[in-house]
Amino acid sequence: MAEIVEGRHPVLEALKSGRPINKVLLAKGIGRHSAIGEILQLAREQRVPVEYVPRPALDRAGSTLQHQGVIAYTAAHDYVSLDDLLAVSRDRNEPGLYCVLDGIEDPHNLGAILRCAETTGTHGVVVRSRRAVGLTAAVARASAGAVEYVPVARVSNIAQAIQQLQDQDVVVVGIDPEGDRVYTEVDFTTPTAFVIGAEGTGISHLVRKRCDALAAIPMRGRIGSLNASIAAALAMYEALRQRGW
Repeated sequence: MAEIVEGRHPVLEALKSGRPINKVLLAKGIGRHSAIGEILQLAREQRVPVEYVPRPALDRAGSTLQHQGVIAYTAAHDYVSLDDLLAVSRDRNEPGLYCVLDGIEDPHNLGAILRCAETTGTHGVVVRSRRAVGLTAAVARASAGAVEYVPVARVSNIAQAIQQLQDQDVVVVGIDPEGDRVYTEVDFTTPTAFVIGAEGTGISHLVRKRCDALAAIPMRGRIGSLNASIAAALAMYEALRQRGW
């Protein structure tokens, strides 16, 4: 499960070992000498987000006061590459089905999406490395164990990840209220990735432009949007229905 690593050298060694890390917190004004410089370099190479926060915030986040201005949050499970996700569907000899999350921040939403992905045979989930939740302990709990079975690719740029999927003949559909078709009209029997936007803001403008199509989920009530995990579940189960799995 995820845990907190405190202290300059413990965090440095965690990075050197290749341990999956969601993010590193550094005290504001800490400087870039010795171990801190190495931490920053390795974090950059491994695309681990780094945030500078006031020292009292580190005191509250850590379990001790021995953090030396450095704390790392490890992931509850290893991330994979986008190529690994594509390999999953090839190994199963099935048309790919991928869920792309454009900035989901609620760990309960991500956990529920992973749980649904596992029950529908979805081949993998793509998440953003910055301004989005990673594979935290809360996500692992909410997934009811699905985090152990559903591969998750963490990317720095969702728009570029969409292009990489399209280069492999995967059709990318954004689930968006402004879609020109109903989501049940999407052909999920071919290699497909569907995009779910962030809570409250939906799919970002650039990502929306990169999608091959936009599809809407019909609604009749006064509330203008669905919970992100519910929207993802509807798309996954429609794909399951169409594919007859």
